[in-house]
Amino acid sequence: MADEGAADDLGAGEGGLDTSSKKGGVGGLFSGLLKWILIGIAAVILVVTIAVAVFKIMDPSGTAKNTPISEEYKATREELEWYRSIDQIRTQTSDLVPASVTVTVAIGYKKDDKRASSEITARQVEIIDFLRRYFAECTVEDLKPTNEEVIKLQIKDQINEDILTSSSIRDIKFTQKDVIQQ
Repeated sequence: MADEGAADDLGAGEGGLDTSSKKGGVGGLFSGLLKWILIGIAAVILVVTIAVAVFKIMDPSGTAKNTPISEEYKATREELEWYRSIDQIRTQTSDLVPASVTVTVAIGYKKDDKRASSEITARQVEIIDFLRRYFAECTVEDLKPTNEEVIKLQIKDQINEDILTSSSIRDIKFTQKDVIQQ
């Protein structure tokens, strides 16, 4: 009888597997996965809600704000006429391995200043020669965009001091400036 009880225990163990642990495992896996998906969705909704609220607080109108320019600055900024008849200037830098430089320059002078306009036109060849020499003496490092304002100021000052005699220019702008290293 003891053997029968043992056989019954073995039979119950083999044939009568406890399926409640398997159902709980698959069901537990599904409910655990569903729980993490819902937590993830809730986190995304929370982050988006906080971001929208912060942007609304920062800018209640909902429109993009530009940096304001004072009316004083707008009113005092001088209106210029631009001399654009200088052809594209091409040269090479003074580096050991020279880079190609291509520049197109616009020269700004006081509006309705006929003397400046005629003097720039009369001295156009000298201005072109100066610009070609100026850029040929520069290195690639000198021509980086961070130095552009310094370059414009130097060109303006040298044209006013060395080339023009009866008028002066007010500004220099590059309508094109390409520095191509070999």
